[in-house]
Amino acid sequence: MNRLPPLNSLRCFESAARHGSFNKAAKELSVTPSAISHQIKGLEGFLGIELFRRTKRKVILTEAGESYLKPIKSIFEQLESATSELKSQQKSGSLRLAVAPAFLTRWLMPRMESFQESYPDIEIEISSSTGLVDFSANDIDMAVYFGSGEWDGIEAHYLRPSRLAPVCNPRLIKPDRPINKPDDMRFYPLLHVTKRKDEWNDWLKQHDLDPNKFRRGLMFSSGSLTAGAAAQGLGISLSDPELVMPEIVDGTLRVLFDQHLITDKAFYLVYEKRRSVTPAMLAFKEWIIERMVVYDEE
Repeated sequence: MNRLPPLNSLRCFESAARHGSFNKAAKELSVTPSAISHQIKGLEGFLGIELFRRTKRKVILTEAGESYLKPIKSIFEQLESATSELKSQQKSGSLRLAVAPAFLTRWLMPRMESFQESYPDIEIEISSSTGLVDFSANDIDMAVYFGSGEWDGIEAHYLRPSRLAPVCNPRLIKPDRPINKPDDMRFYPLLHVTKRKDEWNDWLKQHDLDPNKFRRGLMFSSGSLTAGAAAQGLGISLSDPELVMPEIVDGTLRVLFDQHLITDKAFYLVYEKRRSVTPAMLAFKEWIIERMVVYDEE
């Protein structure tokens, strides 16, 4: 590689030779004419050959310069073509996603228009999934999991933490049974997620409360369903306030206490470790991580 001239010098040479002018090359490459002249002098010194004959009005390729221009021009055309093709591949293809329901409906779907605008040629298919995906048994490319981030054979990319706090419909609260402190929730049913039965127990114990003194309410298969049930006045759910913000804004849900459940669980973008990452997968990974950073700063 030390025997190759600097790429910038070659770029200046190709542009000046094509235009027959250092000034026009400088304009095209957004540099000064003296910078073009300096780069070409450096290239001639590297090669030990004069590439241009300088006159007052213009520059003319020498015979050696003419001979050198043809392959250099071809190389830059190939580079441009390869770059264009790679960028095109990055914005095309297909992608099949399986996403946790609450994250899908509350976070991802409202932002999918942004992804489609950036990658209009990527065909994307999204399904809702409440558990782990058997990647070997179906054609799912990527998934969004909620958990600890440790799954066998899975590459996991951290997205955002779990932020669960008690929420309910204000109409649930009876005038003679106000909820002013966590212990007051014992008069109302606590809604549970079937596969996350310990969340309420953990939240209550964090506040030095005995879970046995609290009423167990209905159980649902997902956090989005418990939040929906809470909005209907069926009890109190542990929900992520940011994912139920529409209900909080319209008044069908209210955050009772702004103390989140302390847990090691979070949302992760995952795929099989042995799986080759396609351009569409890479595009989605970069997009969702970037959007998550923006979201946390909002």
